[in-house]
Amino acid sequence: MDNPILIVEDIRKYFPVKGGFLRKPDQLRAVDGVSFKVYRGETFGIVGESGSGKTTLGRIVLKLIEPTSGKIYFDGNEITSMRGAAVNKLRRRMGMVFQDPSASLNPRMTVSGTLRRPLLIHGTKNREEIDERIIKMLDKVGLGREHLDRYPHQLSGGQQQRVAVARAIILNPDLVVLDEPTSSLDVSVQAQILNLLITLQSEFDLTYLFISHDLVTVRHVSDRIAVMYLGKMVEIAETDELFKNTKHPYTVSLLSAAPIPNPEVKSVKRYIVTGEPPSPINPPLGCSFHPRCRYATEECRSREPPLLEVEKNHYVACHRSHELDLSSYTRDLWKIMEGTKAELER
Repeated sequence: MDNPILIVEDIRKYFPVKGGFLRKPDQLRAVDGVSFKVYRGETFGIVGESGSGKTTLGRIVLKLIEPTSGKIYFDGNEITSMRGAAVNKLRRRMGMVFQDPSASLNPRMTVSGTLRRPLLIHGTKNREEIDERIIKMLDKVGLGREHLDRYPHQLSGGQQQRVAVARAIILNPDLVVLDEPTSSLDVSVQAQILNLLITLQSEFDLTYLFISHDLVTVRHVSDRIAVMYLGKMVEIAETDELFKNTKHPYTVSLLSAAPIPNPEVKSVKRYIVTGEPPSPINPPLGCSFHPRCRYATEECRSREPPLLEVEKNHYVACHRSHELDLSSYTRDLWKIMEGTKAELER
């Protein structure tokens, strides 16, 4: 873990919110002081509920959105200040798979045209070379020549996402951002796409930034996982460590929200939170999770906890992480998810 390909330092993204007759202009804090590293060849999972800022963060990494402040380093080079031709050159080394393949694919472009476009944009001119690379890439993602002249509406959801994956990696990028790549697919197809991504990562030496709201899915593919809440990282750890030795109450609440696929399991102790997440326009003082946390103290309400390394490679933003024992919530869930992982791998 000594070769980071991506370093994110104190990234913030505030969107302006217009004022009204009785309301002053304000800012929506989508990403609020996030820092982490992604190492070459690993899958770094980012998980959180809707509105936590994880998709915005992924788009900032790819320079699809400019951050309000902070710095990003890619392969040793600072990229937040890059402009023009330098950005175009950088994007050859990055790819993205979006959540909804039917929306991310051009409905007027065939599969052949979709895969041809990035090659042409980034300088591949030889037609025979382009055709050969397209055929090889289709084979890698489980499609064939018969799909070349089809339009997105002529493909199933799983086939559409395979085309989207092929488009993201056809330039042999170093980093691929996967933004909920299976959430819009049928359950029967999700495992196929996840296993395909794992196979492609090994074959092409890819590094993944995997974004999802589903901890079970993230666990299946990730080496390390970061948990986001209201634009901030609240826990980062290696995958097994995060599940076996959960330190933050919000992470436990996400685990408790995971569905139990085994009908023989009658009941599992769950950590249930009530209420909605606070508004990112007006976040609470102190710990952003304290209005929904049963363990909150006066310190949690008045002082924001820093993200600290409480154990080796295990970072937590919680004032009480050293004293809370959350194992009673995670012990049974861990055993069940071990069985779920085995099912996915089969």
